[in-house]
Amino acid sequence: MIPPGNTLGMLGGGQLGRMFTVAARTLGYRVLVLDPDPGSPAGRIADEHLHSAYGDAWALEQMAARCAVVTTEFENIPAQTLHTLAGLIPVRPGARALECTQDRGREKAMIQSLGLETAPFERVTHKEQIKAALAAVGTPAILKRAALGYDGKGQVGVASLAAAEAGFDHLGQVPCVLEQRLPLEREISVVLARGVGGETLCYPVAENIHRHGILHMSIVPARIDHATAQAACRAAIQLAEALEYCGVMAVEFFITTAGELRVNEIAPRPHNSGHYTLDACVTSQFEQQVRAICALPLGDTRLLSPVVMVNLLGDLWADGEPRWGALLEHPAAKLHLYGKSQARPGRKMGHFCVLGDDRDRIITEAETLFAALSGEVQHGS
Repeated sequence: MIPPGNTLGMLGGGQLGRMFTVAARTLGYRVLVLDPDPGSPAGRIADEHLHSAYGDAWALEQMAARCAVVTTEFENIPAQTLHTLAGLIPVRPGARALECTQDRGREKAMIQSLGLETAPFERVTHKEQIKAALAAVGTPAILKRAALGYDGKGQVGVASLAAAEAGFDHLGQVPCVLEQRLPLEREISVVLARGVGGETLCYPVAENIHRHGILHMSIVPARIDHATAQAACRAAIQLAEALEYCGVMAVEFFITTAGELRVNEIAPRPHNSGHYTLDACVTSQFEQQVRAICALPLGDTRLLSPVVMVNLLGDLWADGEPRWGALLEHPAAKLHLYGKSQARPGRKMGHFCVLGDDRDRIITEAETLFAALSGEVQHGS
């Protein structure tokens, strides 16, 4: 066990690192953040911030010498950085888990090897492979970068061979996966924690609604039956065990119009759809991350109230500061801003949660409050 008073290392200084830092310091730990951005949200509130490249030898020596354990806030930390640190101090989750999820093709193959279903897909590394891949997958399809894609970035819709070839050029002719676009009823996610000794706990399943490829709203409990929720949790635990995972992770799922459960992707870190846990669960996903990597007992994941979480993107700042009045006046709305100095379209600047006993009512309230932030008139949910 790593008790309070020790220093925890965080690779990455974004909002996930920031919320981890708040949880860690609340529990009495110090936090050392490594992020090349001198104004990173996590670095600005951590005890110490090394604004160096992730592969900087001096910075890694400092982390190894001063931290009891190191964790990550996003999956695209260079693999060599993880291996270097893992030879000196505990790194949780381990390099293997992150390496597996850094490549969509590798990740999907691992998922299928466990007997879990994904959308049909084919790897594409050269333009000459597109025709055969499209014949195997069919249309409509989505062409995605194998690495470094997120929030709808690094992917294009495909309805024909010409569109697939043009999309491959648009994505820079880097390795991709071509994935069948499934007819969906809804999308859900499971956030879970796995401890050093292999113990696992799942949070209540979130139902996710996206806009332009970016998560807009998470609804908890999800509007699905108990059997589907249980199946999603079992699959998420199976993936965590296969990765020998330690920490908090999320698994995103598709539910097709035929009622099939398909794994979409794995996020080896706390997840946007788990932000509701900050306000609506006994233990937040960020406190849980601290507990898991420090070999503490995992915290209670019970949902205390139905909740709706809404993302706040930089688009809301296009005409100046959002109109906070209605949101701040709502007695059961909780605002979280991430301390980012510059708002850009599509950039996650914060989120808010609305709690209440009636799930349908708080969905409507959340959409009304979101519309009010930009001065729009809300005409229903």
